[in-house]
Amino acid sequence: MDLRGSLGAVEIGRDAVRVAGPDAPAYLQGQLSADVAGLAAGGTTPSFLLAPTGKVDAWLRVTRVAEDEVVLDVDGGHGEAVLARLRRFLLRTRADVDPLDWRAVAVRGPGASEAAARAGAGGGLVVPAGWPGVEGVDLLGPGAAPPPGVAPASADDYAALRIRSGVPAMGAELTEATIPAEAGAWVIAASVSFTKGCFTGQELVARIDSRGGHVPRRVLGLVVPGGGVSLGDPVVVAGTEAGRVTSVAPGPAGGQVALALVGRAVTPPAAADEPGGATVVDLPIEA
Repeated sequence: MDLRGSLGAVEIGRDAVRVAGPDAPAYLQGQLSADVAGLAAGGTTPSFLLAPTGKVDAWLRVTRVAEDEVVLDVDGGHGEAVLARLRRFLLRTRADVDPLDWRAVAVRGPGASEAAARAGAGGGLVVPAGWPGVEGVDLLGPGAAPPPGVAPASADDYAALRIRSGVPAMGAELTEATIPAEAGAWVIAASVSFTKGCFTGQELVARIDSRGGHVPRRVLGLVVPGGGVSLGDPVVVAGTEAGRVTSVAPGPAGGQVALALVGRAVTPPAAADEPGGATVVDLPIEA
């Protein structure tokens, strides 16, 4: 199913964390790259949680549930790291950081917002996905389930849409070795406030922004008509290894689509020596 043009729903892996207490917004304002204090109740924004060096601890979504309560959700398997990171600097802060036993359902395609609003989140949240050029909403909650009447999508359908949209994933494009600007300009624009004041890891983010956002490598797309690509495969352009495949999925029209962290010497579109027949392209991928 091509979720750009067809409405579908699929359960996905997301971990949720609640930060609640009188100091919760102020604490997160100093820890996250987004302007948490500027969020009204019900407001949602993506954000980075960074190490003091400016490297990525997590890329997550922030939803302000109430004046003193915020829910963070992150790619599945990374909630424990978010918990540990936020609890580490919680000294003398009147806030609790606790995991939530929630499920997550992604609704993507034309009519996603209306379908999700009808369904509700089973005691949780209905939050925008915010992917470039894609109508999408996620349902987060203990009873989150696909909206009635919406066709089921597969994990491959979801992965293909994420890759084509240029959305980075934790453990793939985003690791402890990644700096935020490598994820792409739209991720920075959506996730970082340059006017809110200091936050952990700000120095590196601000320095790169002041230099025009130029980084040694960045996330780019691969279109592979013949398929046969696996995670970790080298991306070789003009005889030089320029990067490695970080995500791959079947393309909706055949072949494969992929993401890779590619050196800045490569200017898309560029034919790749390896994987054979592949083209390195800008994001989002139009194929």
